[in-house]
Amino acid sequence: MQTHTLTAIASRRVLTPEGMIDGHVLFNGSGQIEAVSAGAPPAGAQVHDVGNKVVMPGLVDTHVHINDPGRAHWEGFETATGAAAAGGVTTLIEMPLNSIPSTTSVDAFETKVSAAKGRLAVDVGFWGGVVPGNTDELKALFEAGAWGFKCFLSPSGVDEFENAGLEDLEKALPILSRLGAVLQVHAEWPPALNPAAWDGADVRDHGAWLATRPPRAEREAVEHLLALSRRFDAHIHIVHVADVDTARLIGEARSAGARVTAETCPHYLTFCAEEIPLGATAFKCAPPLRQSKHREGLWEALGNGWLDFVVTDHSPSPPELKCLDTGDFAAAWGGIASLQLLLPAVWTGARRRGHSLEVLGQWLCQGPAAMASLQDRKGALAAGLDADVVVWDPDAEFEVQAEALLHRHKVTPYAGMRLAGVVEQTWVRGRRVYDRTSTTRPDQGPFVGSVLQRGGTWAKRDEKKPQQG
Repeated sequence: MQTHTLTAIASRRVLTPEGMIDGHVLFNGSGQIEAVSAGAPPAGAQVHDVGNKVVMPGLVDTHVHINDPGRAHWEGFETATGAAAAGGVTTLIEMPLNSIPSTTSVDAFETKVSAAKGRLAVDVGFWGGVVPGNTDELKALFEAGAWGFKCFLSPSGVDEFENAGLEDLEKALPILSRLGAVLQVHAEWPPALNPAAWDGADVRDHGAWLATRPPRAEREAVEHLLALSRRFDAHIHIVHVADVDTARLIGEARSAGARVTAETCPHYLTFCAEEIPLGATAFKCAPPLRQSKHREGLWEALGNGWLDFVVTDHSPSPPELKCLDTGDFAAAWGGIASLQLLLPAVWTGARRRGHSLEVLGQWLCQGPAAMASLQDRKGALAAGLDADVVVWDPDAEFEVQAEALLHRHKVTPYAGMRLAGVVEQTWVRGRRVYDRTSTTRPDQGPFVGSVLQRGGTWAKRDEKKPQQG
């Protein structure tokens, strides 16, 4: 290896798996990390010295709805991955809905991979879906490149992705267990939902929406899932936990040997039901935002290990579907757009509660990478892994301006909030894809991202080798 092919990003704060060091990340022209070391970079390397800015692994977001193809007018590959790059997220794993077709067959998977070609600012992988009647597709879908699977126990909100019953999971889980594939589950138990809470209620009241989806719907769903996990020796991952008692249930089960992991999302760590204004449908999501005791309890659950990590569940829609004009929570689309804000939203809340910078490496990088079986390529600054790096200033603050977001649609409950943590640069496999000082927008190319395949192989969407930033 000739030294002139090496690039180093140097800082007094480099976050490694062992902790923070004053040193550098050194990577080669193929976009792979050669070394992460204390002290000065080697002679001959091209050095980017960022001073006291934090250098940490690019974020891994395993819960994103890009909605492409079929509903690209809701988001789309360019805008989603551009927003990710601007937020320091270097790897996305995209959900099997709300695209058309849903990713529940090999044909649908191949359609999605083809649609992504040449349109990715960061690296992207895809989950497959478990729905009634597609059991025979699961093995082939996994072998085609799906990173694992996702299902809903309650209705998903789109007709083409039907929710699964226990009998469907009893058919699917033996297959997934043999494959070593994770099943992610939207865990709300349908019999525990309470649509009657709308009767006589003001549809502009978030409290009415909250009453239709009580905490016990999460807990009862997880109880069923834990039994299935034990029965079939299957890894089940619970997405977007909003109820603190559900988090406790998961943590206790794992301590007893259950093969279960769980995530929460920045909106559950940031907002609470008591503070949502009348008709503010930008806050609608499912499970709903709960009371402040749940928000604070989820922070504790992250700290004590009941919850594994934080991802966005970025679920945008056209503004008209959010019913902003009527404020109708009953009719509005349930989803929060936040892909570009994952790092500052989590850091703002973590800093306020006394957490250190070091925990972000586990919560935003290593944890989600491990759940998705990406830990041999992503999620840490270590030799042999991809040179995915975010450079950011944890001390700088900014006000969220909706129009500055690169998401296709700008509706977000974070608008107007003051957050800590400004992303300065984002690097994907040694290629700088975002620079805050540049006028080039990552949603406008060049699109250097790839479709991720298992086993360390890649389906290249851009055949040019990474260039130095």
